[in-house]
Amino acid sequence: MSQNDDIVPLEQQLCFSVYTAAHAFNAAYKPLLEPFGLTYPQYLVLLALWQKDGVSVKDIGARLHLDSGTVTPLLKRLQASGYVRRGRNPADERQLLVELTPEGQALRFRVAEVRKSLVCSLGVTEPSIQSLREQVDVITGLLRNMVDTPASA
Repeated sequence: MSQNDDIVPLEQQLCFSVYTAAHAFNAAYKPLLEPFGLTYPQYLVLLALWQKDGVSVKDIGARLHLDSGTVTPLLKRLQASGYVRRGRNPADERQLLVELTPEGQALRFRVAEVRKSLVCSLGVTEPSIQSLREQVDVITGLLRNMVDTPASA
């Protein structure tokens, strides 16, 4: 019996496949988003805002599973580009609200082609993409529950 028989090889590790897929997505989106002056993380922030505008920084962070220290620089760059506006919530001055500018709203229709182009290049169907996404979402949920639930003593 070999010393390494108890270790699943790197290439067979789901965590490694997901890790490398995340990097591959970032690299694939980069040239498609560059004409809009966007990075992949900024694109994700905009996707969240296009679904629900006028939300707090905290809400965006929760939606993207990012802390405010990561979200804030993304929002500052999006604001400098003229795509979002940040301001205090009149109902609660402690909250910083983010809303799309008209330019940010208009960008939605121009950027919509990015995903279509990527999916077309991959040559996969939307149902197969959604099936894989659902499987990854299940595993992600299980992992988050494992981390959020204290171990039994």
